Amino acid sequence: MLSAIIGILISGLIVGALARFALPGRDPLSIWRTILLGILGSIVGGFAAALTGVIDPTPPEGEEMTGGELVTGFLFALAGAVVLLILYRRLVWKRSITGPDAG
Repeated sequence: MLSAIIGILISGLIVGALARFALPGRDPLSIWRTILLGILGSIVGGFAAALTGVIDPTPPEGEEMTGGELVTGFLFALAGAVVLLILYRRLVWKRSITGPDAG
């Protein structure tokens, strides 16, 4: 149980940090907000991947995900985190995404 929580926190940190790196501009997010961004982005991305049928949310019993499915899931998680960061910048900070107002 503890290892699952640590794994979620580390993957959330990685996805959140990559999402912040993908968008130019200054983001005054603490490490906990970056982790939360990554976790929520993974949820949004996983939901989008399942909704579009790219990833099967209920694989057959005994089958594991292939490398391609893992990469696809990671890319959807990253895209979900980027979308959430864009929305956060736009709605909470009331600033534009690009241009001179972005920083």
